[in-house]
Amino acid sequence: MNPIKWLVIILPFFFLSHPSISADTITLDHSIRDNGDVIVSSSKTFALGFFSPGSSTNRYVGIWYYQVPEKTVVWVANKENAINDTLGILSIDNQGNLALFNKNQIISVWSTNISITGTRNSIAQLLDTGNLVLLQNNTRTVLWQSFDYPTNTMLPYMKLGLTFRIGLNRVLTS
Repeated sequence: MNPIKWLVIILPFFFLSHPSISADTITLDHSIRDNGDVIVSSSKTFALGFFSPGSSTNRYVGIWYYQVPEKTVVWVANKENAINDTLGILSIDNQGNLALFNKNQIISVWSTNISITGTRNSIAQLLDTGNLVLLQNNTRTVLWQSFDYPTNTMLPYMKLGLTFRIGLNRVLTS
């Protein structure tokens, strides 16, 4: 077969099989909706999406072990502010923060709420450790991370104590 013909036939399949958005990433163009959408860490250990605990109808955004039959949630974003319908959207907002919106999509229910220079240049990625990080896309600098805001589960690589750079003191209480 002529090499040019072969290339013309194969090249479209190459582009179709390599999507530009990772399955572990939220970008300006790729949000998560409360319709079963999830992002999954590259090792398929953790997933991030919407869930309702037990028989509750309240909706939360959380991280759980992905391939465990019983959903084991390890982190919750909006633990203090549930959504009461299935119209939530988790996306990068106009300021570059990761934000959770309810159906009106005007005021966020939860946000990473940090000051970002060079807005519209951030992405959120779920790492294999279970850490959700907000990154400056061009430098891959961590702007915010869920490990700095633990809920009721400690995971390997989470840190306790004071971080002087951001003035955050992480402690355990019982």
